[in-house]
Amino acid sequence: MTQSKFKSLFKGKGKADETASSYSSTLADNGGTSRWAIRILAILLAVLCAIGWYWSREPKIDISHNLASQHPVTGTAVTSALITVVDTLLEKPGGLLSNDIIPPGIFLDNIPSWEYGVIIQVRDLAKAMREAFSRSQSQSTEDKDLALAEPRFNFDLDSWMLPASEKEYRNGRKHLEGYLARLLDDDEYNAQFYARADNLRYWLSTVETRLGSLSQRLSASVGQKRINIDLAGDSAASQSTPTPDEVVVKTAWSELDDVFYEARGTSWALVHFLRAVQVDFADVLAKKNARVSLEQIIRELEATQKPLHSPVILNGSGFGLLANHSLTMASYISRANAAIIDLRELLSQG
Repeated sequence: MTQSKFKSLFKGKGKADETASSYSSTLADNGGTSRWAIRILAILLAVLCAIGWYWSREPKIDISHNLASQHPVTGTAVTSALITVVDTLLEKPGGLLSNDIIPPGIFLDNIPSWEYGVIIQVRDLAKAMREAFSRSQSQSTEDKDLALAEPRFNFDLDSWMLPASEKEYRNGRKHLEGYLARLLDDDEYNAQFYARADNLRYWLSTVETRLGSLSQRLSASVGQKRINIDLAGDSAASQSTPTPDEVVVKTAWSELDDVFYEARGTSWALVHFLRAVQVDFADVLAKKNARVSLEQIIRELEATQKPLHSPVILNGSGFGLLANHSLTMASYISRANAAIIDLRELLSQG
C-alpha cells in the first residue's frame, strides 16, 4: 500500500470517528433534555397535587358571627350567619371551585359537591328571609335588598365568566350587608326581621324536605327494594305515569362521594344557621319549650363534621367487613330530620 493511500484511509477513519463522537454527543444532549423535562413535569405534578390537597380541606365550623347577637336588634344573628357562610364559600382556600376550568380545580369533585350543599342552604334561607322573616304578613311589601339578594344566590354554581358565579354571589352578599345595616339603624320603618313561630316553621319545612332527600340518597348507597308509597294515604290520589309497586333504588358508585360531600356541606351550613336561630328566636323557643329540641338537631348535624380518616368513601354492605360512610352519614341526617319534624310540631302548638 502506498503512503498516499494509507494517509487517505487514516483520514477517512478519523472522520468516521468524529462523526460517531458527534452523534453520541447529540444523543447524550437529547437524553439530558428528556430527563430534565421529566423532572420538571414530576415537580409540576407534585405541586398540583399539593395544591389540590390543600384546596380539598373542608372549612371548620365558625360561630363567631354570634357576636353580632350582642346587639339588641332581632335578626342580626341570622343575617350575620348567612353573610359568614357566603364569605367562607367564596374566600376559603382555592375560592369557589365548582366553576374552575384549569388544574387542579377542574380535577376536584369532593369540594364542589360540598359547595353545592352549602349554596342550596344559602338559597333556601335567603328565600325564607325574603318571603317570611322580613315581612309581617303575606300582603306586606318585601324588603328591597333581600329582593335583590335572593335571585343572585340562585345563579348557576358552575359559571366561570359572563358573569362568573363569584361575582353574582358577592353582589348578593352586598345586598345582605345593606339589609343588615338597615336593621341596625334607628329608622323603625327601614327594615324589619320578624321572629315568629310561623316564620321559623316555614323555613324548617324546607330544611326538612332537603334532609329527607339527602337521607334517602345516602341510604341508597347499598341498594334497596322499597315499596312504592307515593300515593299512600289518599285513595283518590293519582300520578302522571304508572309505577311498579316495588322499586329498586341504588346510588351509582361514581356518585357516592358526591352525595356524601353534599350532605357534609348541607350540614355545615345548617349548623351556622341554626346556631343563629337560637339567638334571634330565643323568646319563641323558650315559650314553646323547644330550645332543647333545637340543640339536639345541632348536635346531630355537628356529628356529621367529624374528620374522615379514610382517603376514599367506602361503600361496604350494611353488615359487611368494610365501613359504609354513606350509611353513617344517613344515620345522623335522619335523626336530625326527625328532630326537625318534632320541632315543627312544637312550634305549631299554641
